Amino acid sequence: MGQIEDRRAYTGAKLSELRGKLAKAADLCAGKACVYATGSYGRLEASEHSDLDAFIVGKAAEGEGGKTKRPLSRLDEICVKADLITATNNLGLPPFDGDGEYLEFYSVDDLVKRLGTPEDDSLNTFTARLLLVLESTCLVEDAVYAEAIDTVLAPYWRDFQDHAKAFAPAFLANDILRLWRTLCVNYEARTSPESPGKRAKRRYKNYTLKHSRLLTCYSAILELLAIHSARNTVTPEDAKEMAATSPTERIFRIMEEFPKHHEACKPIIDAYEQFLAVTDRRKADLLNAFASSSSPDLVGGRDAMEALGNAVSAAVAKIGDNSRFYRLLIV
Repeated sequence: MGQIEDRRAYTGAKLSELRGKLAKAADLCAGKACVYATGSYGRLEASEHSDLDAFIVGKAAEGEGGKTKRPLSRLDEICVKADLITATNNLGLPPFDGDGEYLEFYSVDDLVKRLGTPEDDSLNTFTARLLLVLESTCLVEDAVYAEAIDTVLAPYWRDFQDHAKAFAPAFLANDILRLWRTLCVNYEARTSPESPGKRAKRRYKNYTLKHSRLLTCYSAILELLAIHSARNTVTPEDAKEMAATSPTERIFRIMEEFPKHHEACKPIIDAYEQFLAVTDRRKADLLNAFASSSSPDLVGGRDAMEALGNAVSAAVAKIGDNSRFYRLLIV
């Protein structure tokens, strides 16, 4: 099997183990909240060196006077987080990144009502919402998770009924592109004179940004483009199916369902296979490798480092084929 298939099999087995150790979290969240993994586990491409990234999202709940109330109490939230920490420790997974700083709770109302507001970025609901749609896998409470995805996608399709025969999902596409560009801007903003250790971490983040984050965002763009190119519209059901698959699964599905795009997508898979092969080692070892002034040699030279971006760019142009939706992505 290739790297993608190997990683998917490993991730599936590990996620099954993890879900089996989250009985307490499942009881606390029942009918009220879900927990979903993002990052390498959400993309179904974890290795034995991967840590777990997770979000807790509560369903919408009305209280007295039509006001929304917290679906999961603060004490229950703490207990859910404790169960996640205990489960990851028992499975020998690395500690949560940032000492648990990003293990946050949001209500689905937070994810929807802050869409497009100044607080969307500062309160991290923007990232939580987009990663839910683009690279998530449910760990706890499937029904609430499915409802959250439906609720989050709905605003992006609010004009669909008036344009059902020729709907271009520009609203969602623009948010996806904003995520990608925000990641790029944040990376550049943190580039400054640095120690060798920080330089190695920056090079490593740059490498992963150009691969995993790039594919997370543009696999969705490519699938939406391919569907629109074939049918002149993209339905809410198409969006839900897109959200139910991992980034690599989206590329494979384009190749299978739209054979004329097979050649455009094959270089994407080839480049991503190489990325997964390079990163199949401990993070400390990778940082040591990227500390070297010849770090491009680690991945076969600078051309190899640009291979995925070049492949995605070519595929977007080929699949977009100067359509109206493609034009909306550009201008």
